[in-house]
Formats: sequence, C-alpha cells, structure tokens
Amino acid sequence: MNDHIDFYFDIISAYSYIAHKKILKINRSKKIKFNYKPVLLGGLHKLVDITPPAFNKYKMKNMKNDCELVAKKNNIDFKWNDKFPINSLYIMRGYIFVNNDQKEDYLNNFFDAYWKNNLDLSIRSNIEKLLNMLKIDYDNFFNGIKEQSIKDKLKDFANGAFSKEVFGAPTFIVNNKIFWGQDRLEYALEEFSAD
Repeated sequence: MNDHIDFYFDIISAYSYIAHKKILKINRSKKIKFNYKPVLLGGLHKLVDITPPAFNKYKMKNMKNDCELVAKKNNIDFKWNDKFPINSLYIMRGYIFVNNDQKEDYLNNFFDAYWKNNLDLSIRSNIEKLLNMLKIDYDNFFNGIKEQSIKDKLKDFANGAFSKEVFGAPTFIVNNKIFWGQDRLEYALEEFSAD
C-alpha cells in the first residue's frame, strides 16, 4: 500500500507552483504525504532532449494564459513573473541544503515570491531578503549550496527522475505510474487511494 506520492518540481515552473498550492489545500484535510523531489528543469530537459516552452513564443504565450486561467479557476493568487525564465539553480540547491524543518517555509516563500509577488529571484539581494525573513543565515546558505554533496544531490534527483522517465515538472509518481502536469494531480490521488 502506498504511503506517499512523489512530487517532482522546480521553482521556475509555474505549473509546479500551482500544483504545490493544490497540495497545500488537499493536506489541510487529507494529510497525504508528498515526497518533494527537486529537479533542475533545464538539466532534465537536456537529458530528455526537450526544448522548453519558454523558448517558443507560441507555447510561451499559451502557457502564460493557461497558468492564469488555471490559477483563477482554483482560487490561487498568481502573477506571471516578468523575469521568467531565470536560472533556479541556487534556489533548488538551497531547498536541498536547508534543514528539513525549514523546507516547507522555504518553498512556500520562494514560490510565492516568484509566482505571486513577481520578485526577480535572479538578484542575490532579493534571495537574501527572503532568507532573512526565514531566519536563514545567507552567508552560510551561499557557502552551503556550493558544497559538492549538495550539487551531487540535485544531479541525483534529476538522474533519478530521468531513470523513471520523468520529463517535466510537475510530475507525480504513484505505484510506479507517472502523472505529468498539475491537472493530473487528481489522477495521482485516485491511484494513491486505489490501494
């Protein structure tokens, strides 16, 4: 019997943000365990040889409109970030680096900063402000995310995702079955409950 749902995400993914907000709503009542698995989408896309939608103006326009539509339908505060896309490497390494009891607040704050408050997270001073709010020492943080073990863990998550045929974010895995996209969360939940 399943005791969790794997959730592959990247902070740079608007659909991951929407999926995360849906998970928070679900867990207010159902308390399902989601294993958050950070992946750097750029690296994953290279592994699976995919050109991301951000580099196709037609897909990009549709994705922006679709995210706004889905967020509104689900009562999720959302604003397309003016600085999309950015390199999320430091933020994703940071999720791995911070203590387990800080991970949820870390992710909530960084997701909200980028996809709700339109903050430019490519600027180090903006990251530092968020870390200060979270009471995370930013010197320790920026030194920590340079550690080889942290770099390797993020790569391992991407390679693990690739080995399971994950090709984008968000992706949910239950019973070794892949459910890709925020709109497939309900299918993952059905699979989880089917045991």
